[in-house]
Amino acid sequence: MAQTYRLPTGGRIDRSKPIRFTFDGRTIEGFAGDTVASALLANGIHLTGRSFKYHRPRGILTHGSDEPSALLSVDRGPGRIDPNNRATVVEAREGLKAASQNRWPSLSFDVGAVNDLLSPVFVAGFYYKTFMWPRSFWDRVYEPVIRAAAGLGVAPQVPDADRYANRHAHCDVLVVGAGPAGLAAALAAAKTGKRVIVADEQPELGGSLLHETTTTIDGQSAEAWRAAAIAELDAQENVILLPRTTAFGYYNHNHIAMTERVTDHRADAPKTAPRERLWQVRAGEVVLATGAHERPLVFADNDRPGVMLAESVRVFVNRYGVLPGRKIVFATSAVSAYAAAADVKAAGVDVTLVDLRPEIECGAEVERLQALGVEVLTGHTVVGTKGRMRVEGLIVAPVTNGEIGARRVISCDCVGMSGGWTPAVHLFSQSRGKLAYDEGLDAFVPGASAQAERSAGAAKGLYDLMDCLASGFAAGAEAAGSTEVRTFSATPTPVGFKPVRALPTDANPAKVRAFVDFQNDVTAKDLKLAMREGFESIEHVKRYTTTGMATDQGKTSNMNALGIVSESLNRPLPSVGTTTFRPPYTPVTFGALVGPARDALFDPIRTTPIHDWAAEHGAKFENVALWRRAWFFPRPGEDQHAAVARECKAVRNGVGIFDASTLGKIEVVGPDAAEFMNRLYVNPWTKLGVGRCRYGLMLKEDGFILDDGVVARLADDRFHVTTTTGGAPRVLNHMEDYLQTEWPELNVFLTSTTEQWAVIAVQGPKAGETIQNLVSGIDLSNEAFPHMAVREGHICGTPCRLFRVSFTGDLGYEINVPSDYGRAVWEAVMEAGAPFGITPYGTETMHVLRAEKGYIIVGQETDGTVTPDDVGLAGMIAKAKPDFVGKRSLARPDLVASGRKQLVGLETADPGEVLDEGAQIVADPDQPIPMKMLGHVTSSYHSANCGRSIALALVEGGRALSGKTLHVTTPTGFTTVTVREPVFFDAEGGRINA
Repeated sequence: MAQTYRLPTGGRIDRSKPIRFTFDGRTIEGFAGDTVASALLANGIHLTGRSFKYHRPRGILTHGSDEPSALLSVDRGPGRIDPNNRATVVEAREGLKAASQNRWPSLSFDVGAVNDLLSPVFVAGFYYKTFMWPRSFWDRVYEPVIRAAAGLGVAPQVPDADRYANRHAHCDVLVVGAGPAGLAAALAAAKTGKRVIVADEQPELGGSLLHETTTTIDGQSAEAWRAAAIAELDAQENVILLPRTTAFGYYNHNHIAMTERVTDHRADAPKTAPRERLWQVRAGEVVLATGAHERPLVFADNDRPGVMLAESVRVFVNRYGVLPGRKIVFATSAVSAYAAAADVKAAGVDVTLVDLRPEIECGAEVERLQALGVEVLTGHTVVGTKGRMRVEGLIVAPVTNGEIGARRVISCDCVGMSGGWTPAVHLFSQSRGKLAYDEGLDAFVPGASAQAERSAGAAKGLYDLMDCLASGFAAGAEAAGSTEVRTFSATPTPVGFKPVRALPTDANPAKVRAFVDFQNDVTAKDLKLAMREGFESIEHVKRYTTTGMATDQGKTSNMNALGIVSESLNRPLPSVGTTTFRPPYTPVTFGALVGPARDALFDPIRTTPIHDWAAEHGAKFENVALWRRAWFFPRPGEDQHAAVARECKAVRNGVGIFDASTLGKIEVVGPDAAEFMNRLYVNPWTKLGVGRCRYGLMLKEDGFILDDGVVARLADDRFHVTTTTGGAPRVLNHMEDYLQTEWPELNVFLTSTTEQWAVIAVQGPKAGETIQNLVSGIDLSNEAFPHMAVREGHICGTPCRLFRVSFTGDLGYEINVPSDYGRAVWEAVMEAGAPFGITPYGTETMHVLRAEKGYIIVGQETDGTVTPDDVGLAGMIAKAKPDFVGKRSLARPDLVASGRKQLVGLETADPGEVLDEGAQIVADPDQPIPMKMLGHVTSSYHSANCGRSIALALVEGGRALSGKTLHVTTPTGFTTVTVREPVFFDAEGGRINA
């Protein structure tokens, strides 16, 4: 009969909603509210997987996220096998398909178990010693074998079809963990009206209260108190409750990353709903009520299926109505196991308890348990287990003054072990808080905090329920700025345990395999071997033995490993230290981290308001940073070269129109805006008149060019800053960095307006005539509106900012209108310019036109090592300014030394030959190899307006070489070039004011 180990009553499962799922193809029955682990136990299944190295049979060890052994692959659709899911966390649902891992051909008969017989060879670090010789074996034998054996589950082979959401949130108080301490903290914080978020990894809030059956709080049952607390929190608009949400990373400035499991537990989940949601929370204060992990005991063959943590046995009985066995032995050195034994005995199970501590240290708990009919063996150790696929007996022996007495085998089908508790300090440690060792607890607890954080309850080393509640309420009140104090009455929680590293045994230590890390098959003797081989740093021991490196990150193994290392080195445990608690706290799916950033959104393409018009008119496009930009507009029968030549001639002889909407735009506003600009740019800004523009050059701290662009002063306290298309994010970040960290006293606000404005560049001798009848409120005459000026008015009835600027060297205007009106204004300008032969042109033509004038492009004529003087812009540097970013670096000897590469123009001997961009330049092509390279070509085009090829280059001491002959590499050898000024067209600059 199915569910033969299910209790007839009790638990939090919904018995009115039966479910079925499969495990290794076998149908498993359960109820809504079950985990896969509880349903498997209800059906009498203890064997759930195989260990990593030895392929030993493994079962369910815990009931929560610290599970190291019961790892499953979950079928999430055709070809999508999701590996390494903890059976204790996966919620059972109708139709779920789960399978065990790391076995072949079956779970009960695994060929890989031969490794268990070879365990004397496969000791810690064996791979470091084995796979070194002969060298030729590495590529053909060792690496293929290691790769085939690596990992537990099999990675999915097809794309993830699920949706994942991403949410950013802010709160005043974030409470991580919703056990008794977390709920008390949330109640205290919520009363102040502050914004509170409560996150807990379990499906229900309540933590340990979910399996308490005899405990009372403030005169009511633990369940009644829990339900009332949750109802009170849920009724408040300033509180967000997030079950099924794991806080997996604690980063700087109280930035907490969390994953919420949204639909995995639902068989009827809508296809449009996300599977998981990544929460990125910025919290004013954080309360860590993350609880504690129970420690296993280290004894021979403690890894058999059926050997579990004592509290987990209690959880399965009380919360899920499941008996993990019919004859259960509890092995412990801690008083908490007595409560578990009492609850299991009350469920009608044959119970025996074995306590390492002598009876004098066990207190009244022994008598209470004996009164229930439980046999209690104090002063006894565990020296081994019997069974293979499931534990069949526990081998115990009395310990007197260190001497092991006669062995006894206690028949059982389940063992609940408890070696005490370890506070869950992972998130605290990630926050850069300092841990402190508490000798009374034999554990590391939170010490000095590094951020606005406070720990409470068991995470702080407080195990009594009343203390947990009080510390939680105090932490929540303090986090919310309240001084309220509240006392709780609660059933006393027996606490105390005897720290033990490995249980005493009468067996040969060389033959005992007492497991410390259950997933990676690390034993106590592996740790001791690492000591003998010279590894003393706990981080080195961790990597040599792989203890704590499994998917559970040592939650059940770390403290036992530290204790064994401490004893082996004969050092105090605090001096051994801890390993690093790296995020994520528990495994996180790649889907949750990636969120919507995949497929078309993985590398998103941004388009301008005029993009569709360009596409409709045959434009060819190129990707520039994140933007899709019109490259050129070919007419029928034209290739790229013909189209670009036509567009270049049209701009110089008539009028061209260009979509410049992708330029970065930043609004710098505030009383100190001019001073801020003065400190950031090399040029002066305080005396720039309102309505005037200036070309701005921005440096990094090292004195090299970061970005450039035209800046307009719209008012005394407002600047419109433009950047290069690809430079907008880094410039804004650069500005914010200095404003927030270096000059916080400046009253300035920065706003990205890149997508607010569509920018239409109208360039050429006929540009003014083209737009004059469209513009109102702006006088376009040279006297009223000179070059490098800005005016505000209307165009086609739409508000606009009109700039008289040019990146072509011809008369030019840049029309800035709200993006929604971009296409309409573009089409109106096209219509107005028709009598003048207006021609749309793309980025390639723009590049040619600016190169004809010797204008640089940051990122093309610069490479991160170029100074203003290198590109002929030293005259822009304000000599009178006391300081600006990069000024001191410009005086470095290497930046003022002779022989630096300088921007020059190059003319080929053959006017029709176009140099390759990036081609190297030498003085003598016949010099011996390796040749001395003088520089490289930065830009190279054929110019229809110049009737020849043109090129810009960075050449060592280039300005002094004007008129000299150099040689440039080509695919077939070298070609001869003449160095000249970098301006090829209209050197006098008269056209810009025509």
